[in-house]
Amino acid sequence: MTDSGSFDLQCTRCPRLAGFLREVRRQYPQYHARPVAPFGDPRPRLLIVGLAPGMHGANRTGRPFTGDHAGILLYATLHAAGLASQRESLSASDPLRLAGVRITNAVKCLPPANKPQPDEIRRCNGFLRQELATLGGWRAILALGRVAHEAVLAALQLRRGDFAFAHAAEHALPGGAVLVDSYHCSRYNTQTRRLTTPMFEQVVFRARDLAGLGKA
Repeated sequence: MTDSGSFDLQCTRCPRLAGFLREVRRQYPQYHARPVAPFGDPRPRLLIVGLAPGMHGANRTGRPFTGDHAGILLYATLHAAGLASQRESLSASDPLRLAGVRITNAVKCLPPANKPQPDEIRRCNGFLRQELATLGGWRAILALGRVAHEAVLAALQLRRGDFAFAHAAEHALPGGAVLVDSYHCSRYNTQTRRLTTPMFEQVVFRARDLAGLGKA
C-alpha cells in the first residue's frame, strides 16, 4: 500500500535532520531511521497530513503513525470510520489496509524533540506539493495540527492569512475540495484533554464524509 511517488528514501537535504538520523541509527540500529514514505490508498479521496515521524513510532517502523500513541488513536478512529481494515498498526509488515485514505507528513524525517525548524518544513514541502499534484481525485485533506495545516497551504500556494487554523475548522479549497483541521492526536494533546477521543472521532468522521467515503 505504500506508494512513494516522488518520495526520496535517501534524502539528506536538511543537514540537521540528516545528522540526527545518523545518530539515531547508531543508537538504534534496528530502527528505520530514514525518511518515512506516505502510506495508504494510491488514489485517495481523503489525505491525512501529520507533522513528522515520531521517534519510537514511524521513525522505528517506517510507516506513518505506526507503533506510538498518536497512531493508536488515529488507526482506531479510522477503523471505526470504516476506513481501515484493523484497529492497530504495529509494524510496516502487518496486514493493515486503508480504503480511500492516504497518510503522509509535512516533514518526512524525525526532527529532534519533534520540532522541525521553519527552513526544514519549507525544504520538505516540495514532496507534499508534488504529492498533492500527482495523486488526483482527493476531495478532502485532514491536517493534524497547525504545522500540517500551514504545510498544506504552502503546498497549494495559498495565503496562510486566508485560512485560519482551528480545531474542526473547514476551509474551501480551489477545485471544490475541503481542508479540515484537527488538533494533532499526540499523547500530550490527549493527556491534557485538549483533544478527546470523541472530538477526534467527530472531525475524522466529518472529513470522511466530505471526501465522499461515508458509509451508505
